[in-house]
Amino acid sequence: MSKEYRVQNPANNKVEETFGYITDAELEEVVDTAVSAFKQWRELSYEDRAPLLKKAASLFDERRGELAKIIATEMGKSVKEGDGEINDVVEIFNYYADHGAEFGADQEIPTDKGGTAVMRKVPLGVILGIMPWNFPYYQVARFAAPAIMAGNVVIVKHAEICPRSGQIIQDILEEAGLPKGVFTNVYANHDQVADLIASKHIAGVSLTGSERAGRIIGAQAGEHLKKCVLELGGTDAYVVLDAADPAEAALTAWKKRISNVGQACTSNKRMIVMDDIYDDFVAELVRLAGEYVKGDPLNPGAAGKREYYPLSSRDAAETLVEQVGKAVDAGANLHVGGTIDGEGAYFAPAVITDIPVGSDIYYEEFFGPVAAVYKVSSEEEAIEVANDSNYGLGGAVMSQDEERAKKVAAKIDTGMIHVNIPQARGAELPFGGVKNSGLGRELGPVGMDEFVNYQRFFVAD
Repeated sequence: MSKEYRVQNPANNKVEETFGYITDAELEEVVDTAVSAFKQWRELSYEDRAPLLKKAASLFDERRGELAKIIATEMGKSVKEGDGEINDVVEIFNYYADHGAEFGADQEIPTDKGGTAVMRKVPLGVILGIMPWNFPYYQVARFAAPAIMAGNVVIVKHAEICPRSGQIIQDILEEAGLPKGVFTNVYANHDQVADLIASKHIAGVSLTGSERAGRIIGAQAGEHLKKCVLELGGTDAYVVLDAADPAEAALTAWKKRISNVGQACTSNKRMIVMDDIYDDFVAELVRLAGEYVKGDPLNPGAAGKREYYPLSSRDAAETLVEQVGKAVDAGANLHVGGTIDGEGAYFAPAVITDIPVGSDIYYEEFFGPVAAVYKVSSEEEAIEVANDSNYGLGGAVMSQDEERAKKVAAKIDTGMIHVNIPQARGAELPFGGVKNSGLGRELGPVGMDEFVNYQRFFVAD
């Protein structure tokens, strides 16, 4: 059982506010309200739903300052990065408002059976979303906007450290005009989540979280024959085949790794670098990481130097320290960082090399600002190392020779791969992985397809 819902400022580890779990009776009422809301919401046309999503996008935009401050206190994201997260939220709601009718349109099926056949996309009903703390608004938008536009309604169980951000999303959507019950935030415990998944009133479940959580929720959904989408962890490979300036290549890689203090499932957690530029690349990473000083999430840039911000919690920081220790014990070299500073969750950015291939820690995900670098001597070896992972979420291949990079990228087993860019972002780009990184896809033209019934509708002549 997890801790109670709380705002526990990771900058100092102090609990600022707590929130009680929803009661079973209250949760039953939430489900009943959602079921009633679905009966009405599903009858609206895409053209009727679209203005409400547009209004929601506008409200998120207007309240971005308030929203950024909330998550700075909840999980330590700097208000600058929080502002950027709101950009993604606004884009997602606008995208599905603009394209929902197109994506949800009936598809005619040619047939010679003496009638007409159409494939309809019919909403499933009440969908449960179990959301993570690392992108408290973006992750919810990624799940909720397409599901709602498709005609479903959603109940969201947010991370226990994100009670304020979970509730303000509901407040904004209701202010935008979405009927009560179309989006509901609940402070549910793990047992209540299991009960929801088992309920005949819940048609599907979407989880963004750890592999461990995915296995639990996936098993529960499977037991009750519920459709599920699982967006899980990653140890994304970042392959550098060559570089005119290894230091500049290292800076590009580091900017990606330090984003959100390394707390992103698609962060470049494994940097795979050719031997002829490896030493210069690592030296620059070490220099960059060593320049960082503690920053205030509510006042980024005040230190006048490169800043790092706290991890989501003291527990998260301590876990990362343990992982780095395991790597060193296994024979890896820690070049800089890897320590906790103060009473909060400030983990000094680290660079680590020579993690033994095949060791237990080699296959673990470092969910924080740890750059793990591997030396390779050929394209074939780079591909082998990149694919030697239990995960397959994202990744990138960098080279001055685009065709060379594309050839290598095509052989990497992952849900998303990029050439000469650390990661492309956009509401129009499908998101999801393979292997232990999960099941299903979010965003893009397929984002509305996960929680619909592809209904064959046949009318005889």
